[in-house]
Amino acid sequence: GNALRHPDVEYEAKGPDVNTLASVEIAEPDLCSRYTATVIQGVEIGPSPQWLQDRLVSLGERPINNIVDITNFVMFELGQPLHAFDRDKVVDHKIIVRRASDGEQLVTLDDNQRKLNSEMLVIADPERSIGLAGVMGGTNSEISESTTDVILESATFEGVNNRRTAHALELNSQATLRFEKSLRPGLSEVGLRRATKLIQEIAGGTIASGIIDVFPGKGAEQETVRLDNAVIKRVLGVAFDSEIVESTLGNLGFKLAADDHGWDVSIPYWRPDISIPEDMVEEIARIVGYDNIPTTTLSGRPPQWQPQPALELRNKVIDSLVQAGMRETISYSATTDDGEARVELPADTPCGIKLQNPISAEHAVMRRTLREAVLNTVSRNSRTWRGPIAIFETGRVFLDYGEGLPEERQMAVGAFAGPKNELHWDASTAESDFYDAKGAVELLLDDLGIEPTFEIAEDATFEPGRTAVIKVASANHTVIGVVGEVASGVLAKFDAEVEKVAMFELDLAAILKVIGDSQAADSGKFKEFVRLPASHRDLSLIVDTGVTSGQIVEIAQRNRIITSATVFDIFEGKGVPDGKMAVAVRMVYQSPNK
Repeated sequence: GNALRHPDVEYEAKGPDVNTLASVEIAEPDLCSRYTATVIQGVEIGPSPQWLQDRLVSLGERPINNIVDITNFVMFELGQPLHAFDRDKVVDHKIIVRRASDGEQLVTLDDNQRKLNSEMLVIADPERSIGLAGVMGGTNSEISESTTDVILESATFEGVNNRRTAHALELNSQATLRFEKSLRPGLSEVGLRRATKLIQEIAGGTIASGIIDVFPGKGAEQETVRLDNAVIKRVLGVAFDSEIVESTLGNLGFKLAADDHGWDVSIPYWRPDISIPEDMVEEIARIVGYDNIPTTTLSGRPPQWQPQPALELRNKVIDSLVQAGMRETISYSATTDDGEARVELPADTPCGIKLQNPISAEHAVMRRTLREAVLNTVSRNSRTWRGPIAIFETGRVFLDYGEGLPEERQMAVGAFAGPKNELHWDASTAESDFYDAKGAVELLLDDLGIEPTFEIAEDATFEPGRTAVIKVASANHTVIGVVGEVASGVLAKFDAEVEKVAMFELDLAAILKVIGDSQAADSGKFKEFVRLPASHRDLSLIVDTGVTSGQIVEIAQRNRIITSATVFDIFEGKGVPDGKMAVAVRMVYQSPNK
């Protein structure tokens, strides 16, 4: 292809030395690595020529006047934002790049008064701020019809600080979109000279001799990238002749110094995206054409499959709950302290992990539970849907115990709300309750080959007396989760338009430990049907009121020919001693071989 053409930046400077007309001081070199400026005297402010107006309109910009339009045009042409100050409005004709003071105020060019803080970088004169660095100028130094002398700015501001300032003030500008990508300092001088030339041609005036160039970051930026032939071969799978590599990169504006093994490549001032050899290889492939790279078969052996028990368990859980009629939801992994506080986590829960650079204030802390996210989803759906709500989410929670890296624990949380069934003349209209959540847990654990027991427990998220901890008796009574009805006080904090929410929480890491690799492999094996008939017997037992149905069932199932035991009635009152209760149990007997 054709070689890249650089813009014309040559102009005639007949004015006095620029240092006698203006000065620049950088007080925060970590936030401004380079600041270039020049002065044009005797300009005539007016409308831009039609070609320039047409160009800006086609780019979605509104023409303002010739000086401002030129700075906008050069920004789109080269990618370097610029700003023009009315020199007569800058006190002592001195530019100071400094941090704002807490509470300092500035009226920006959009006529809004901005309250600044010390994390924001401003352009100032000795008396006040006159612009937000790299974001927007101030009205107290803007170009007007009476302007005759202009200080033209072209600088390199630190990208992260620029973006945070724009985000904090909700002031996203075209300049911010470019500075946040971290421009190379070399671009600022080219942009300044290009805009100066256009101002001389369109607005007239006398250009000061020389430019002001304050460059505290000089030498700190990467200037070259090493590119070896071996890297090209490794990345693309094909080697190119040196002539192809040199002509391709040369036409793109790169300068190459060759040796026996490759090249030292100088990075152009307009390419902040180039930093590693692979960036150069991508440029070669892009220009040569991906279709022109020969197709070859894969070499070597494909990687062997490795078991991933945690992932396989999570997929089984998802499949089982979907088969049970529940819908899977996905939420952000980050939340807020106040949001999580609504579910009243136990006091021994580790503190939340705060993010240094959150995407928003609503996602500033890594979540420690899925309960909040699931209840938020229930709440949103209950305001627009009057049918059954049955949802679940699986995902990681992040627990920092203060030693090493935080624990990323896989959890599953599900919730039932609203009516049990869709509206139908032959279906119950009762509300979902504890037993819907308990039934989903039993179905899931049965699919996993686990026999759970449920014991009354206390959890601040759930109603007292309607909460049970889930244990596995065969695994030394390991706790694997909790199920219950959400406490009314907790539910009220979510503004849900349902009276009751039943919810379960399962610790997938604990379940995986219970299952074990060998048991997991056997859980799906076929079991032969028993050919012999079954019979049942109903027993009425007098037991202490503290005895649970789970304990009764566990004792009954110790008999090897009892295949199931079910508590179907409980009575307390007349005829039953105080402190006792009558429990009716149906036991099914079936021998596998006689």
